[in-house]
Amino acid sequence: MPNRLESSTSPYLRQHASNPVDWYPWGEEAMRAARESDRPILLSVGYSACHWCHVMAHESFEDPEIAALMNRLFVCVKVDREERPDVDAVYMEAVQAFTGQGGWPMTVFLTPDGAPFFGGTYFPPAPRQGLPGFPAVLRAAHDAYRNRRSDIERAGAELGRALSALALPPAEEPTARVVEEAAARLVAQADRRDGGFGGAPKFPHPAALELLLRRGHLAGDPEAAAVAGTSLRAMRRGGIFDQLGGGFHRYSVDAHWLVPHFEKMLYDNAQLATLYLHAWQLTGDPEMRRVAEATLDYVLREMRLPDGGFAASQDADSEGEEGRFFVWTPAEVAAALGSEEDARIACAAFGVTEAGSFERGRSVLCRPDDAGQRGGGGAGPEMAERIEGIRERLLEARRRRVPPARDGKVVTAWNALAIRALAEAGSALGRPDLVDAARSCAAFLLGAGSPDGRLRRSWSDGIAGTPAFLEDVAGLGDALLALHEATGEPRWYASAVSLAEEAVERFRAPEGGAYFDTARDAEPLWVRPRSLQDTPVPAGPSLAAQLFTRLAGYTGEQRWRDRALEIVGPLTRAIAQAPLALGSLACVADQLVAPSREVAVVGAPDDPATRALLAEVWRRRDPYRVLAWGPEGGAPLLAGRPAVGSLPTAHVCERFICRAPTADPAELARQLDAGRASAPR
Repeated sequence: MPNRLESSTSPYLRQHASNPVDWYPWGEEAMRAARESDRPILLSVGYSACHWCHVMAHESFEDPEIAALMNRLFVCVKVDREERPDVDAVYMEAVQAFTGQGGWPMTVFLTPDGAPFFGGTYFPPAPRQGLPGFPAVLRAAHDAYRNRRSDIERAGAELGRALSALALPPAEEPTARVVEEAAARLVAQADRRDGGFGGAPKFPHPAALELLLRRGHLAGDPEAAAVAGTSLRAMRRGGIFDQLGGGFHRYSVDAHWLVPHFEKMLYDNAQLATLYLHAWQLTGDPEMRRVAEATLDYVLREMRLPDGGFAASQDADSEGEEGRFFVWTPAEVAAALGSEEDARIACAAFGVTEAGSFERGRSVLCRPDDAGQRGGGGAGPEMAERIEGIRERLLEARRRRVPPARDGKVVTAWNALAIRALAEAGSALGRPDLVDAARSCAAFLLGAGSPDGRLRRSWSDGIAGTPAFLEDVAGLGDALLALHEATGEPRWYASAVSLAEEAVERFRAPEGGAYFDTARDAEPLWVRPRSLQDTPVPAGPSLAAQLFTRLAGYTGEQRWRDRALEIVGPLTRAIAQAPLALGSLACVADQLVAPSREVAVVGAPDDPATRALLAEVWRRRDPYRVLAWGPEGGAPLLAGRPAVGSLPTAHVCERFICRAPTADPAELARQLDAGRASAPR
């Protein structure tokens, strides 16, 4: 019999609608049921593409006996962490305080007023590998609630006070030395052989690699450049990158980037496409460009929805098996190609062996030799072209397999990351189709994704979800500035300013400095969440600081720089000490201490002379630059810069130093290169 999740907007919750568990969605109905029955709440948090969430569902939530125990002892609540990152953040902090670690699925036991008293992540149905069985956990949690109520309530109050504390260190002005220390710490933490940071499992950490790219190629730090290059090449060669269809899986379960956790998330692919684009702009390496384009082509092909938004994720599982869609045996390769010689070349080029690198003798495709030119064919363009043809044929064969499920929920913050990636890449690579996709997505989020003029967190099946969180508001504002730079259209700039004003008005603490994840008029939770560290996506305050910093460059208004500094300043020392957790904020600090550069191009958008100047700007990676272009009267950056005759006028400013105007692209290029060489050292 279906439970209360059947009508949910979340595909993840609907996956649990036929469980024998009497699930409630998060809300007052569940809290009231817990109070009236004097039962604790069992809160289960996960997401659609999570493999271990599926495992726990199959093992426990679909088991009639375990479900009956859950229903008898608890009021059971299911939450999609992608729709409700606020609920997830609050109770993930509690689980980390209880156990020292976190992850999904997350299982937390709460009092009827929402105070957590015990929690963990995955629990097996019976004791296994040092983990207690889930039925035993259920009985222990219920016993604690019944027999140690006062202890639970006292501990919950103490934990709540600790997590609610707003105290921050005194603010310090960020300096180039702080950025240098952050980069040096990242270099020290890096795996110099296989790339990435630390051992298994390995996550991409795009913000940390972005900082190292800047330090390496703009500030002349060879160690930072080497670490970034090693990581980017290793990820591209490994199984974490889909060698056939493009795009990145979630993370690698080993230290060599070979075997991934197979789900594909929009936020990973948007951030990594941007990172590889920047690597190409800074190094000129064509392989970096190919990865960026292949990733964005995957996003357009597999994740784009009819209304212009992008789906949240693709599942790790298909046909009931993790990774089944993506892995191969030599026999499957031979059957797909129909040629013994092509199969031999394919297996050598993509690391397919009889022993396999995954379960049951199957192999995750990788590029053990980066050129992909082993197998007796020799190196060179001919073999590269042959392997590309083989790749296309294998991809076509894979399309006939049962694909992983897709979570078609549109998450605003993640779509914002995609808008930025598409806008930057479209202008830099001369691909208007990417810019058009960014434009359509932005229009969707500001239209259907903002009913009654208020931005929402998510949208699914024609229904907009809960009001937006800080990461949605600030992330979309930052993305719209990138879209403004790519299109020259003033409407995106105006919307970005409105979102920045909203971030300050609705998410900033009354006493200033701190920014909450939830708006001041949002549903009250056990504590009001306030994220500082990057999760797989940049933290909301980091996105807000990025938006404010870029607006300061556009407007020249000190108030925006002050807003950015009040976020970055108290965390200056933390940035130097924990740059892996605060990578996005470290990048903002880098922008705050660098000489800011303003580029304005005034001229008709369809004038070839305008386009020639813009091409010089777009092809360079300059994180310290803001760009406005088009007819006079757009963004404030264009004020007072009229066209001269029929030629556009370009100005390059470093802080308050304005260069003489020129309409010569070569002179503009020289000025841009000279300015880019003055990054903080």
